[in-house]
Amino acid sequence: MTEADQAAPTAADTEAGNGKTKSQQTHDPAYPEKFLEFMRTGWRDAELSVTGADGAPNYAARRARLAAAFPGETLVIPSGHEKVRANDTGYNYRPGSDFFYLTGEFDPESVLVVRPDGEATLFVRPRSPRDTDEFFKDRMYGELWIGRRHTLSEKAAELGVKTADLAGLPEVLAGLTAKGTRVLRGFDPGVDAAVLPWKAADLDRDRELAWTISEHKLVKDAWEIAQLQDAIDATVRGFEDVARILPADSAVSERLIEGVFGLRARHDGNDVGYSSIVGNGAHATILHWIRNDGRTRPGDLLLMDMGVENRNLYTADVTRTVPVNGRFTPLQKQVYDIVYASQQAGMDFIKPGVKFEDVHTTCMRVLAEGLHDLGILPVSVEEAMAKDSMLYRRWTLHGFGHMLGIDVHDCANARTEHYNKGELNEGYVLTVEPGLYFQAEDELVPEELRGVGVRIEDDVMVTAEGCVNLSGELPRTSAEVETWLAEQREAGPRLPS
Repeated sequence: MTEADQAAPTAADTEAGNGKTKSQQTHDPAYPEKFLEFMRTGWRDAELSVTGADGAPNYAARRARLAAAFPGETLVIPSGHEKVRANDTGYNYRPGSDFFYLTGEFDPESVLVVRPDGEATLFVRPRSPRDTDEFFKDRMYGELWIGRRHTLSEKAAELGVKTADLAGLPEVLAGLTAKGTRVLRGFDPGVDAAVLPWKAADLDRDRELAWTISEHKLVKDAWEIAQLQDAIDATVRGFEDVARILPADSAVSERLIEGVFGLRARHDGNDVGYSSIVGNGAHATILHWIRNDGRTRPGDLLLMDMGVENRNLYTADVTRTVPVNGRFTPLQKQVYDIVYASQQAGMDFIKPGVKFEDVHTTCMRVLAEGLHDLGILPVSVEEAMAKDSMLYRRWTLHGFGHMLGIDVHDCANARTEHYNKGELNEGYVLTVEPGLYFQAEDELVPEELRGVGVRIEDDVMVTAEGCVNLSGELPRTSAEVETWLAEQREAGPRLPS
């Protein structure tokens, strides 16, 4: 990473109290005036070739639907700011999901304002032109540092929405009152402070905006399904990449597997949709194992929960559990087949009109029955399933699945009665991901089961007749997994192309 050698800040550029601009550091030296004058000359301006984003009509329709839900009100939806990773380096920026769902805009600090008449304006930071020194001095916004940004007109042409300079946003916000305005809070402290709620009821109004957007996201349109399928197809390729480099008779690090999948995600998409979980052996029993600092071992099971986020920010979420040496032991196969039966029962049950929680119960009952067959349940299946008992959950702490879309846990702000206490509808996309996990320290299970974890996860779309498995290109049964793993190993490693 390169450090900037910037000129001394002017009073207008400085942040209060520290004598430096937002993007300057105390170790940046001042440039001499002769150099500054030299840098201001001899530049040819380049125009960007802009085409309309393929999702622009969808974004416009979503904004119109949201405006219709709150007639006569102003809606303010910020994207969010870049976050510091270490000193003057930041995390890779990703726009807020609800903001992106309504705009398709990637740049940080942007804010969407929907007026009472439904007209939408996207406030963005325009390009840094050659008539200021920002283009070469500013490490955060200068085009010699981060590349050419769009002009306002270019941005409007790309996204199909009216644009305005971000510098004018404070004046707009200053004219708003909490009574006639709803703000998507928690993304931009400046926006939150500019439209202060007067009382608790105002915050309730803002929460209503958040859950309305989430509930609008529940049903996926055809374009969204295509985006999800794109992410899932890339994820399938990523699992194949991993299988091709996974040795059957020697150890490799979990992070090698994470990295190989991450290469596919960056090449074919935007990034991974969430931190990849790669757990060998006992690590597979840790539900959110993301340290990935272990090593594979022949004879163990390897659990991989990974998903590609595509270039329009829709993400897959898939889990496969494979035997490192290529073959399940009889006991590993028994546990795997229980989890598979649970997943299949859930998929068979899904259709429009069924309750989300009933899908959960369907999957969990199969797991409880399997635990009983393994001789582990200390009570009957019925007693273990009772709401005042739930003893089976010791070995399966999480639910059967969740909504999926532009977030890996999509529609998270939806009201309970429309999500986990509600019914499934045609066009919903959700995961089905039962699992069994026997901790290495669990003395209530036979020793040969300790450290065994199995999860199978697929992404399904609810249809009029039932559901379609969008990630069905990956094998699911124990026999299919063994065959697939052997075929991938025989094919050998490949680079994304």
